[in-house]
Amino acid sequence: MKSKVMSKDDVTRHFRDGMSVMFGGFMGSGTPPTIMRMLFESGIKDLTLIGNDTAIPGIGVAPLIAAGRVKKVIASHIGLNPETGRQMMAGEMEVELVPQGTLVERIRAGGSGLGGFLTPTGVGTVVEQGKQRMTIDGRDYLLEMPLKADLAVIHAKRGDTAGNLYYRRSARNFNPIIALAAEQVFAEVEELVNVGDLDPDMVMTPGMLVSGLIKGDAS
Repeated sequence: MKSKVMSKDDVTRHFRDGMSVMFGGFMGSGTPPTIMRMLFESGIKDLTLIGNDTAIPGIGVAPLIAAGRVKKVIASHIGLNPETGRQMMAGEMEVELVPQGTLVERIRAGGSGLGGFLTPTGVGTVVEQGKQRMTIDGRDYLLEMPLKADLAVIHAKRGDTAGNLYYRRSARNFNPIIALAAEQVFAEVEELVNVGDLDPDMVMTPGMLVSGLIKGDAS
């Protein structure tokens, strides 16, 4: 079975200006720290970031935002990163706020090849602006469109050389879903094992979805 383990240089060659990047985790937990440093050090800019939040200063995607390298964020909240709010209010960066459940379903729809889905969440609020409202059996719904990305970067506790991944606890948030919804998926693993060393019942993202993986730097 072909190994999907890659060097950092091999992964970095796939980065480019203007790309859309999905990332997993909450508040930086479950966001791959080594790959995030690689994105930052590569110097790429004009990024669209798609994830639950923009972490806290100095963590996760926050350095990219602080450096002015992000043109748009699609997230469910930004409250713990003051720089995101400052850039949004100053018109320096576009921010699309999406209810958390809706965000997950938009990503799931993108990964499943669906054309969109209907949800009552946001009806009659600012969330409705620019969206199509539909009434079914007397109840109003919004048509939400799928989300996909050029690149998904994920963080797993353990992975084998074929790319099969296991996530620990809250690091499971968003990571398995975004692995379905990007053209390329690169994973950072804390523990790299051989094929056969990972219990099949523990596999949460199959290797067929993973373009490549690296062993994360020791913290």
